Amino acid sequence: MALVIDGETHVMRLTLGALAELEAAMQTDSLLAMVERFESSSFTSQDVLALLRAGLRGGKCDVPDDALLHAEIDGGPIGAARAAAELLARAFTAPQA
Repeated sequence: MALVIDGETHVMRLTLGALAELEAAMQTDSLLAMVERFESSSFTSQDVLALLRAGLRGGKCDVPDDALLHAEIDGGPIGAARAAAELLARAFTAPQA
């Protein structure tokens, strides 16, 4: 999945390592708790940033944390939240044969 940051397209994916990083950043005890936070719409902007950071790292994109904090993301805050939610959903969807 791609995310456009400051006009540049970056690939995101949630690897196992990225998911472990995300669990720690979101201070959740399980993957299920993390997913439930997004499904129940009780996530924070920090959760969205943590998910985007993890996805960018998993996609081998080295966007510095400070740059992400001040970046223009396509779709603004709502676009960022949608991208984060879609990234998480894709991580737990079985590939189509």
